[in-house]
Amino acid sequence: MNPDLELVQIRQGESFKAWVHGYPFHTVRWHFHPEYELHHVVATRGHYFVGDFIGEFEPGNLVLTGPNLPHNWVSDVPAGDEIPLRCRIVQFSEGFVDAATRALPEFSALDELLALSRRGLVFGARTVAHVAPLMAELVDAQGLRRVTLFMAVMDVLAAADDAVPLTSSGYLPDPSGFMHGGVNEALAFINRNLTRDFSEGDLAALSGRSPSAFSRCFRRHTGMTLVQYVNRLRINLACQLLTSEPERTVTDICFAVGYNNVSNFNRQFLVQKGMPPSRFRSLSARNRAIAYAA
Repeated sequence: MNPDLELVQIRQGESFKAWVHGYPFHTVRWHFHPEYELHHVVATRGHYFVGDFIGEFEPGNLVLTGPNLPHNWVSDVPAGDEIPLRCRIVQFSEGFVDAATRALPEFSALDELLALSRRGLVFGARTVAHVAPLMAELVDAQGLRRVTLFMAVMDVLAAADDAVPLTSSGYLPDPSGFMHGGVNEALAFINRNLTRDFSEGDLAALSGRSPSAFSRCFRRHTGMTLVQYVNRLRINLACQLLTSEPERTVTDICFAVGYNNVSNFNRQFLVQKGMPPSRFRSLSARNRAIAYAA
């Protein structure tokens, strides 16, 4: 079974993504993405899959996966139960690594670690004990503290002597093969053309399916309709612009993220964020001001 493409959205003004999720969650499926990922399990036990590796995990499981390496963690949780916090995740791109190495030659100390991560690396208890509290603080950190914590995590991982490769030595992920999965091609197209007009018929043709078959398959892959999925991505992009470009008006941002109607933009924003975009911008500015004052 081909893995699904996951679109990792790293916010404008940030070098990497640090976040948490519970269980069940929509990204818990066999998937891949071009970004490196550091995945720390906080709660639950179960099985995890990395490339051609299958193993058992428990709280404390810490794994670094390289670009396009398929992976998934499936928790043994009774049907209907919900876990509010299962794992903490840090994701960063090869472009970020290249730029950081050009600016800071010392960053090349990560070369061996990142090369090995293409097979997946699981770390031992000693490393986890150092990294876990850093990741716990990192997901909520801002400004330079955020960068400092990221560097501290990478420093610990680069020096670790308890990392074990997961996939077999001959395993090489082939993203070009994954991307012929129809829906994966459609997801990549959406990511490239998010702010432009396109229809479900356009994506169905791209995936080689009829519109009705594509609609059913898309919902199975993403857990939502195409309209819901695109709205979520566009509103997330709008949030980034609202916080990173204060000189731009709400109306300008509405059109910049792909909406043709300000009323519809405001309505979709309210549904997803529970407040109008102007309120979101003012609260975000206030939060940043408090953080900088502290």
